[in-house]
Amino acid sequence: MAESRSLPAGFGELEVLAVGTVLMVEALSGLSLNSLTILSFCKNLELRTPTHLLVVSLALADSGISLNALISATSSLLRHWPYGSDGCQAHGFQGFATALASICSSAAIAWGRYHHYCTSSRLAWNTAVSLVLFVWLSSAFWAALPLLGWGHYDYEPLGTCCTLDYSRRDRNFTSFLFTMAFFNFVLPLFITLTSYRLMEQKLGKTGHPQGHQGT
Repeated sequence: MAESRSLPAGFGELEVLAVGTVLMVEALSGLSLNSLTILSFCKNLELRTPTHLLVVSLALADSGISLNALISATSSLLRHWPYGSDGCQAHGFQGFATALASICSSAAIAWGRYHHYCTSSRLAWNTAVSLVLFVWLSSAFWAALPLLGWGHYDYEPLGTCCTLDYSRRDRNFTSFLFTMAFFNFVLPLFITLTSYRLMEQKLGKTGHPQGHQGT
């Protein structure tokens, strides 16, 4: 991977400052709003349900994305990446893991809502906890693969943050990208669409949810 470098041709300091400012606003807003969600879950007894635990998982993932954006914003405002090659790898891993966790948490929420509103059984705590653990362990697994040689993290074109190196066209990266996309984009999208479609059909027939409102 390339070492920290100066801004590439075509990017002036004004552009980098604008990117850094937007990222900073996004990061601080995301951290604040998602922190409110997590705090509400912890403070409000009525919200401490298995279904809302899935929402907390999403809030944690989005907070991680905001934290990643905060680091990118700081680098942009500094006009360079100050954390070296190891920092780039860590930044890429953290950002990718939380992004995958956000996508998979959204799919888990969709399934949880289907289970909640369209079945006669409650969503159990052990099921919700197992789902959250699976989401995060799976996300960490896929995000760790580029560190182990399948896929690759590198600087983005601006040079002030790190992510998957999409400029690569070799078989190694292509095989990783398509496999990862199937398990972390296609499958979650299928679960999400199927869950909401089944819920729509169920509620359309009965006119009211079948599940327990208090869970």
